[in-house]
Amino acid sequence: MDFRTILYEKLGAVLRITTNRPHVLNAQSRVMLLELDEAFRRAMDDGDVRAVIVAGAGEHFSAGHDIGSPEELEDQQAHPIGAGLPENLKRLSELYLETTLRWRDLPKPTIAQVQGYCIMGGLMLASCCDLIVAAEDAVFADRSVRWGGAHVQYFSMPWDLGPRKAKEFLFTGDYVDAQAALRLGLVNRVVPRAALAPETLKLAQRIALQDPFALKLAKASVNETLDIQGQRRAIEAAFKNYMLTIPHRQLLGTYGAEARAKSVKERIQTRDRKFGDAAGE
Repeated sequence: MDFRTILYEKLGAVLRITTNRPHVLNAQSRVMLLELDEAFRRAMDDGDVRAVIVAGAGEHFSAGHDIGSPEELEDQQAHPIGAGLPENLKRLSELYLETTLRWRDLPKPTIAQVQGYCIMGGLMLASCCDLIVAAEDAVFADRSVRWGGAHVQYFSMPWDLGPRKAKEFLFTGDYVDAQAALRLGLVNRVVPRAALAPETLKLAQRIALQDPFALKLAKASVNETLDIQGQRRAIEAAFKNYMLTIPHRQLLGTYGAEARAKSVKERIQTRDRKFGDAAGE
């Protein structure tokens, strides 16, 4: 597979997957999500890969799902979603929930290398990784409620932030900066922006020295502990709540054809104006 939207670099025992759409702040198109899924599958099958870094090219890790770039709109014309809820459920579950759960359970350690915006779909990608190394300028947000939605499709925030902070995170839609994310346990380390790539690689290389079978089972034990606590079932249940908001968002004009008729900038400014941050992302 020739990748169009990501970079796939093997650095010894470390694989670095870099989302490579900096002109749209690494917004995640359908094509990018499929390519990420293929890259993770390759990483799983490659015995030489001991650890995986997930990075974003340019100034930002990811501003979320692509909601209006010319490439994405063209792809939507070629691969339309039917109007009915059953087709939406199938497509959105396959593209957003099932992929992210697979990435979460990759039997090798994964590290998100985060700078700038880590928002919505970008937050999903980072939070399904085992570790997060953040630059000092990293900011995190889920602004779904501002769109009339509940949250993103892969909803791990109650575990990542704790229930009360997760509620504040959703209810306000405000950014959490890198230092606050560190205090809350969302990220593992915060480093200067210039040191982000080398420090993340250094950590990945150190982890890659470990026995791969032991790493696989260590990760499995932590994830299984979370699953026994109900994390996976809760994420799957939360996805249903997300789906229930789609008809509501269609009525509000923040989802579907009416929303796509407006520019991305206009949609974001309209969403954020009442909160005093109408500049948006």
